[in-house]
Amino acid sequence: MNDKISKLQQAIAPYREQLINHPVYNAINSLEDLRIFMEHHIYAVWDFMSLLKALQINLTCTQVPWFPVGSAGTRYLINEIVAGEESDVDETGERMSHYEMYLNAMAQCNASTIAFNQFVTVLQDTKSLDKAFDAAQTLDAVRDFVNYTFDTINRGKAHMQAAAFTYGREDLIPDMFHEIVKDLNHKFPQQVAKFNYYLERHIEVDGGHHSHLATEMTTELCGDDEQKWQEATEASINALQKRIGLWDGIYEDIQLLKKEPAPLFN
Repeated sequence: MNDKISKLQQAIAPYREQLINHPVYNAINSLEDLRIFMEHHIYAVWDFMSLLKALQINLTCTQVPWFPVGSAGTRYLINEIVAGEESDVDETGERMSHYEMYLNAMAQCNASTIAFNQFVTVLQDTKSLDKAFDAAQTLDAVRDFVNYTFDTINRGKAHMQAAAFTYGREDLIPDMFHEIVKDLNHKFPQQVAKFNYYLERHIEVDGGHHSHLATEMTTELCGDDEQKWQEATEASINALQKRIGLWDGIYEDIQLLKKEPAPLFN
């Protein structure tokens, strides 16, 4: 393994460990818990695609007339990841993005998409994240997470975007969470099957093939430039810290629900 990659991985290891052992996973014991998780996590699924497309824009030609940009190797890596994320197959074999799969999984388990749809509508109309967050009354931890993603996008440094994408987004779902969802799927197969498939597909594609491609892409973009490797490491750590903050916020929201008194009936 590239010694610079090894050094980066050592630097981020404590943050990955925090994420893998985060209490949010064990807090999901019911469909209602899972719905809360999904209603907040959908923002991360969406902005993942925005980060991915920013990389594609930086590393390939997306304008007409076309001219080659960068190395053909990097173009291949990012285009293959985009193809898989933007046009994968669902459990029925239908082509769709992982984002659309997630929305379908939310619909199946009756997780509300009202707030998120409001966010999307206002963002499309105003191009303002702040206005969209306000309209959707988005959780502060979610705002912080998405804002960091777009800060990374707006800085325009492809090596930092690639590092945040590779080490802050890919392959971060622990086995314990998958087992919790599988257990819920056994109990409620008509409500959790799509989400279970999404997770299995995510682990298979993102945690396997795509993570290797993304690592290769980051390595090529940083090359032998020590400053780029330092910036890539900082971007990875920051992305992981923001994910920890997101999980903290979702965990607190789930715990809040458990403390609410049951409704009284006459």
